[in-house]
Amino acid sequence: MNSQDYMNLERKYGASNYESLEVVLSKGEGVWVWDVEGKKYMDMLSAYSAVNHGHRHPKIIGAMTDQMNKLTLTSRAFFNDKLPPFCETVCKFTGKDMFLPMNTGAEGVETAIKAMRKWGYEVKGVEAEKGEIIVFAENFHGRTTTIVSFSTDENAHNHFGPFTPGFVIVPYNDLKAIENAITDKTIGILIEPIQGEAGINVPDDGYLRGIRELCDKHKILFAADEIQTGFGRTGKRFCVDHEGVEPDLFILGKALGGGVFPVSGVAANKEILGVFKKGQHGSTFGGNPLASVVGKASIEVLQDEKLVEKSAEMGEYFMGKLRTLVGNKIELVRGKGLLIGIVIKESAGPAHDYVVKLRNEGIIAKETHEKIIRFAPPLVITKEEIDWAFERIQKVFA
Repeated sequence: MNSQDYMNLERKYGASNYESLEVVLSKGEGVWVWDVEGKKYMDMLSAYSAVNHGHRHPKIIGAMTDQMNKLTLTSRAFFNDKLPPFCETVCKFTGKDMFLPMNTGAEGVETAIKAMRKWGYEVKGVEAEKGEIIVFAENFHGRTTTIVSFSTDENAHNHFGPFTPGFVIVPYNDLKAIENAITDKTIGILIEPIQGEAGINVPDDGYLRGIRELCDKHKILFAADEIQTGFGRTGKRFCVDHEGVEPDLFILGKALGGGVFPVSGVAANKEILGVFKKGQHGSTFGGNPLASVVGKASIEVLQDEKLVEKSAEMGEYFMGKLRTLVGNKIELVRGKGLLIGIVIKESAGPAHDYVVKLRNEGIIAKETHEKIIRFAPPLVITKEEIDWAFERIQKVFA
């Protein structure tokens, strides 16, 4: 079968919930992927930051295959010998007391919402079932019914109601709007330190620090959704580190799975995660032995290979080159580390047209919000590979 055959087969039998770029991938290694015909492409999306370590990192693959030959799933009805060291690794990496493992990013967000609400009622003393969590316009935290209840994206939100109450939406990057929204019902604030799906929307310096101060002042929780921005993507351990801010809850996912397995969860101190009692929350697959060894290995690789520092260095180098293209077609280049957005001028046509041209030049990327292209290669990318990519990006935008 060729690429067209596979695309036709998916369009016949698969639900049409994605508009995929027309390339059928069958192999990957490092920053590179190959289609079924054998054509080579540079991956500039990294599965929305899930492949921070590069495709098929040997240490992560080794840990996974070794565990697959021993034990893969027990459920949390029993202890297993891989979850405890994984929890310890996450807690030491985040500086938190406890870790609650789940599978997907959306499950991590749902877990954080439940923990925040329970803390609000049982610790802070907010009237039961009346609590509110402040969220932000243009957010993206996942696809569950509760999460899309506070989405401002019509495509994600419309006709999926009735919706879950208890969320107050305010503009992003506006501290005054947050302060005005805080009441005696407010439990916490849930935020992406950089809004990825909104087009790599980077807030002003001091914004996250201001949120931390508001949370301390009003005794409410700060939950940082670092699913896409964490584990070195922005050139720091977590994106909040750029402002020296410590959130009350870290929501983790994507790169925690090393690009090979869905692994997510919430890290927080005992005062918060300790509100869950036996049987009040869980997951059949959450914390399974396979996920645990993968998650542990992904953090170890990040540290051993200094991928956080590499992301900062390569991100500065790549953005510096991209900013030389600002002009006729490109309005702005923004981002942190290797999470980069290119804003296309209104007069230059839709971003998708450039994504297709990039694909034809051997670079796969994806547009967001019609006028923005996201460049987020694996953190293992080299200067030589960035030069290779830039030569082709420059050609496409010439």
